Amino acid sequence: MENQGFLYYDKRMKKYLPNEIEPKWQAKWEEAKLYQAIDFDKKPKKYILIEFPYPSGERLHVGHGRSYCALDAYSRKLRMEGFNVLYPIGWDAFGLPAENYAIKTGINPNITTKKNIANSRKQAKRWGLSFDWEREIDTTDPKYYKWTQWIFIQMFEKGLAYKEETPVGWCPACKIVLANEEIVGGQCERCGHEAERKMQSQWILKITEYAQRLLDDLKEVNYLPKIRIQQENWIGRTEGVTIDYPVLDSDKIVSCYSTRPDTNFGATFIVIAPEHPMVLELTTQENLGKIKNYIKQSLKKSELERTELEKEKTGVFTGSYALNRLTKKKMPIWVSDFVVLTAGTGIVVGVPAHDERDWQFAKKYGLEIIPVIKPKKGKWDFEKGPFTDLDEAIVFNSDFLDGLPALEAKEKIIDYLVKKEWGKRAVNYHLRDWIFSRQHYWGEPIPMINCQKCGWVAVPEKDLPVELPYIEKYKPTKTGESPLAVVKDWVETKCPECGGPGKRETDTMPNWAGSNWYYLRYIDPKNDKELANRKKLDYWMPVDLYNGGMEHTTLHLLYSRFIYKFLADIKVVPDKEPYARRHSHGVVLGPDGRKMSKSLGNVVNPDEIVKEYGADTFRLYEMFMGPFEQMIPWSHEGVQGCYRFLKKVWQLYQSPRHLRGGRMDSSEVNDLSIKLHQTIKKVTEDLNKLKFNTAVAAMMEFSNAWMQKGNLSKTDAELFLRLLAPFAPHITEELYYQLDPKPYREATSSAYTLGAKYSIHQQPWPKFDPKLTREEKVEIVIQVNGKLRDRLKLESQKAGEQETVENLAKESEKVKKYLQGKKVKKTIFVPGKLINFVV
Repeated sequence: MENQGFLYYDKRMKKYLPNEIEPKWQAKWEEAKLYQAIDFDKKPKKYILIEFPYPSGERLHVGHGRSYCALDAYSRKLRMEGFNVLYPIGWDAFGLPAENYAIKTGINPNITTKKNIANSRKQAKRWGLSFDWEREIDTTDPKYYKWTQWIFIQMFEKGLAYKEETPVGWCPACKIVLANEEIVGGQCERCGHEAERKMQSQWILKITEYAQRLLDDLKEVNYLPKIRIQQENWIGRTEGVTIDYPVLDSDKIVSCYSTRPDTNFGATFIVIAPEHPMVLELTTQENLGKIKNYIKQSLKKSELERTELEKEKTGVFTGSYALNRLTKKKMPIWVSDFVVLTAGTGIVVGVPAHDERDWQFAKKYGLEIIPVIKPKKGKWDFEKGPFTDLDEAIVFNSDFLDGLPALEAKEKIIDYLVKKEWGKRAVNYHLRDWIFSRQHYWGEPIPMINCQKCGWVAVPEKDLPVELPYIEKYKPTKTGESPLAVVKDWVETKCPECGGPGKRETDTMPNWAGSNWYYLRYIDPKNDKELANRKKLDYWMPVDLYNGGMEHTTLHLLYSRFIYKFLADIKVVPDKEPYARRHSHGVVLGPDGRKMSKSLGNVVNPDEIVKEYGADTFRLYEMFMGPFEQMIPWSHEGVQGCYRFLKKVWQLYQSPRHLRGGRMDSSEVNDLSIKLHQTIKKVTEDLNKLKFNTAVAAMMEFSNAWMQKGNLSKTDAELFLRLLAPFAPHITEELYYQLDPKPYREATSSAYTLGAKYSIHQQPWPKFDPKLTREEKVEIVIQVNGKLRDRLKLESQKAGEQETVENLAKESEKVKKYLQGKKVKKTIFVPGKLINFVV
């Protein structure tokens, strides 16, 4: 070892060698359990959660890295700030993605899943992610899915899980039932074949019971606006009225939900969904053949295909009529596939003058079009299309509603219909009950037994888990049944209630099942007595920050909120909501700007990046590549830029020319010190806002200034290392060791325990001196028609505010004379540099 002032370094390490540095420190951190969260610690807690990955491929990809590395940096900073941080990892290993991979490779999912998890675990450790590995979970572990099954049983006992015939997606090529989320663009996600619809008995969870609470409690949480809007739109609450229309020459009633009953004087026909149970009752004998054939054809179409506005409307007349009691008109009742059973009542009333879909249908089949709402000003040509801007409009041709503003007429007609007992006020939701069955092999067995005497009976808790048997033939069956249906010695059992013969449910749960409560199991992963200890749940919940992809901010988020609310109702968990804050990251595209795909040859393998440049470069680039929430293409040049930055940092700490020796507390205020404290302020604020790219850019900017302006004191050099540590944990640990190896040397193997303060990651987060962070003033050029007219100096933060700069520029006496009496056509503003008025 050599001693140059305070600087200690090993001659062999004067060159930056990440593949030597990184494995060494990863082993030390794991041995010391450096990142283990402590239940009931006196420090304030922070629970940081990333969406755990599907091990549905051989490895984690760069998309995982973007979320995991960024949230890792955030978690490391919180620890340095004195928080007790829970940052866990697990594996969402059941469901369609893992089964698809097994089918593709021809290897049983029991084998591929374990292998893929092992590969992914190795990668995550190689990236230096500070997960608490003591809390690792796997949804395919019977000790885990015992509690997934337990949750289902509690819902069954509370009447929230039921089985009934329902329309489902069906792939005629794969011979499997498809959930809505498995139908992409009207096609089977697995094979791309056109999906169909069929009726099948399925287990369903009654999420609609929680619709209003799921909507109301969005006020209790801090979600990105676009995420909150997605939740609101999917729940889709509307207020209106359910109107009853008598069927002529019968005692039947058809009920239609309407949000705009103010248009009902213009109702001219009724449309019913093909799968509605009333269809055949309403069909006359002469139309029966046509109707049956139409139903058969409709069920071949996906729900998405049926409800597309642009799709040509089709239908068949049933032969029956309903009475519009407001107008005394006979309305023909049609069957059409643009109406679906699960929306509203499955029957709609057609008002073609004021609805695009109804107008298309009426035009095609020559049905009457009666306008009843018009613009407040001007005229509308109803031959060209429907008038649909109903809120700012006037009602006409509607008896006692004539002349009223449409919204006022809406309330008046609802009151009238309710008073007449022709209708009832109603609230409707776009949200539908959750189809929970899958006819796949690779999933949690649904813990139910069917007894001819007792019906459906839940498996007793003492017999949980119902383990998934190992079978060789795990591919979907041609009958549409689960492959488990042929495993007789597993299927045939005894009824828990009467002791008679019973059969196990052979459907399995969807891949959503294990992921809708996994964050709770991290809190108490080894508990075999209960889902998790309530005191531990009280300590850790709610999750302080949950980050994931935008593709999971609708259904996964909704389902997990639903399950949490149910568990709160049965006193298993505290509070109303599981996640205090929900954020999302953008997709990483291929270098060509397209979605990564093997067929396109644009897939980036993170293992190759780490091998060539090291994990710290990989981590840093994942955060630097662009705004965290935006979709960004991968750039090999960007990776190399991050690698050059780390090599520069390494060189700065190896060079006596850039480092000053002296006492531990030696520091001297100079331009570089001021720049460092401004950088600390910037990085701290940006990390709090999850603006990782600008935080990295600020540190790069400081390293350039350091290289140009000279040397740093040891005190400032340590501050910068601590600032960089969450982003690049390995290089900073090594350089921190070089600055002062004594604590590391004195730490024996037995001292490598939680609490040993030898690591840079156990040091406090650097604090900036407010006196040194006063913002520098920048100069703004003021132009009129591109010609320089004046200059303006102001603080850099205000220099980025267009309104502030514009107002100050217009107050300049030098500028006023060029603007006086003229109209500014355009204002060009370059933040911090220029403003140009085009007159």
